Amino acid sequence: MPIENVSDTARWVAVYRAMETERRDAIFRDPFARRLAGDKGQEIVDAMPRGRQTAWAMIVRTAVFDEIIIDRVAAGVDCVLNLAAGLDARAWRMSSLPRTLRWIDVDLPGILDYKTDMLRDEKPVVRYEAIRLDLTDAARRRALFAQVGAESKRVLVLSEGLLIYLTPDDVAGLASDLHDPSSFRWWTIDLASPTLLKWMSRSWGKNVSAGNAPFRFAPEESTKFFEPYGWREEQFRSSWLEAKRLNRQMKMAWLWALLGLLRSREKQEGIKRFSGIVLLQRT
Repeated sequence: MPIENVSDTARWVAVYRAMETERRDAIFRDPFARRLAGDKGQEIVDAMPRGRQTAWAMIVRTAVFDEIIIDRVAAGVDCVLNLAAGLDARAWRMSSLPRTLRWIDVDLPGILDYKTDMLRDEKPVVRYEAIRLDLTDAARRRALFAQVGAESKRVLVLSEGLLIYLTPDDVAGLASDLHDPSSFRWWTIDLASPTLLKWMSRSWGKNVSAGNAPFRFAPEESTKFFEPYGWREEQFRSSWLEAKRLNRQMKMAWLWALLGLLRSREKQEGIKRFSGIVLLQRT
């Protein structure tokens, strides 16, 4: 199978960013995505059932994360802590970010070494740092969070595409650890519903499980899962609604929208929270 480990999923998503960048009407541009994805990234997309057709969801996610980052930096964030950063090149491509912003990518050594080597001749637009760390090592991640928290005033944490691969206990531990430093003000995540998790597992489960990256996290209680650990929902940006706003809807979206009108109001609200990008705020 093309996916050999969880880091390979970063190549998969990089292809989608490249696909969007190559459009004339691109809603964001990542000039490094195709280079970072490499041939293996394209192999992964080609091997995935409906691999190209589902690009819209990842493209919308990327665009909304960008918007939230810009908004929070304008609100005074002085440090972005990017967990499981993978092949995210925002520190190089988001030219509107202030040069004084501290940006920290955290991920496994292999994927970070690959990214920084591929971008060695490029200049970040921010104060960039790469921290090689296995986030399942609780002691080391707590030490990192404590250090970053002490050195910063207003931190935005990103975990794009991470939580779905963790168990609920793992997510709970991470949420609790992120709440410890008082300067960690916001946390941006993407969240799937249990129904979406089942669909993804049926469609792509064999591919990702073969690379020891099974889908796991999609809490029944949605963002209320995070409340006992000190985080509450500030924004829930429905992937479905954001796709409509950004004109990046899935094929036959009009039919799904029509069928949705035949459902109860409760069911319609559930569809809006089928998946989304969430801004959590510390309580």
